[in-house]
Amino acid sequence: MSLETKYLGLKLRNPIVASAGPLQQTLAGVKSLADAGVGAIVMYSLMEEQIRAEQARQIAVEQSGADAFAEALSYFPSVPIRAPGADAASSAYLRLLENSAKAVDIPVIGSLNGATMGGWISFAKQMQDAGASALELNVYYVPGDLRIPSEEVENLHLEVLVGVKDAVSIPVAVKLAPYFSSFGEMAAQLDRHGADGLVLFNRFFQPDVDVESLQLEPTVELSTQFSGRLPRTWISALYGRVRASLAGTSGVETSEDVVKYLLAGADVVMTTSSLLKYGPSHATKLISGLEQWMLRKGFGSLDDFRGLLAVPTDVDGAAYERQGYVAALTKARSSYEDFAVSNS
Repeated sequence: MSLETKYLGLKLRNPIVASAGPLQQTLAGVKSLADAGVGAIVMYSLMEEQIRAEQARQIAVEQSGADAFAEALSYFPSVPIRAPGADAASSAYLRLLENSAKAVDIPVIGSLNGATMGGWISFAKQMQDAGASALELNVYYVPGDLRIPSEEVENLHLEVLVGVKDAVSIPVAVKLAPYFSSFGEMAAQLDRHGADGLVLFNRFFQPDVDVESLQLEPTVELSTQFSGRLPRTWISALYGRVRASLAGTSGVETSEDVVKYLLAGADVVMTTSSLLKYGPSHATKLISGLEQWMLRKGFGSLDDFRGLLAVPTDVDGAAYERQGYVAALTKARSSYEDFAVSNS
């Protein structure tokens, strides 16, 4: 039996990938994930704001001597060249990325999280030089200005992708949110513009409301198994219709969730929440459960069943989805009618 798969053109020992998360903030955490058996590791995301802050600081250092004169006896910049007691965030990230790539024998993928071109291109090059096997662009852009047209939002994703692709030679994946007027077309455009992979889905920040303090509460909730339904739906629709690798993320709790993603057509299945809940060793259980399921069903490789439940490429995708929607409503109506009768 073989669990090998390909993602972004990279050969992985199995389809379980540790997605960007806090476990990857230390070399020990990276090693623990590799020891648990994951096929690849996506480093935690470096935020665009961190890059901007460092760039602004560097500009301040360079400009602080603009008015100095040749006869000055001494000169000290007004801005410290290095923050006391700490390295710059991006430099620390690159060191960790480089050390991680050397310490484990599986692909280590760098992750950039931003909303504009910013320092993405130059830093993408530095990630490549640090030993990243690939890059994941986590485009987090919420158009809060109601006057921004949908085309501008879509073009931003394409510009970032093309800019980074032109700057590096390693594979580049794009992590997306589902909130496009036509997500399928957006995915197809990214595929045509050279995306090596599509990661479905990123989750936007959704604050809660504290009704006592009358304030918004910034919270980040771990995903639940239900969260996997939307990305699996779109993976099944894209399978066989795009060249890019397909990665499913969110809602991975058990090996059954892994199987569901693969049946939908995913090349790899990413998880952070379950590894945070149960520890890095949970990856071993996910892999073992996948193997046991394949043995029980008589499958010798992932390709034997990958995409088995995807939308057939020779049918009208919209009609196919509509048919499934009607079937689901019919089933729900029957179930709830039985419940109503039994409780009347």
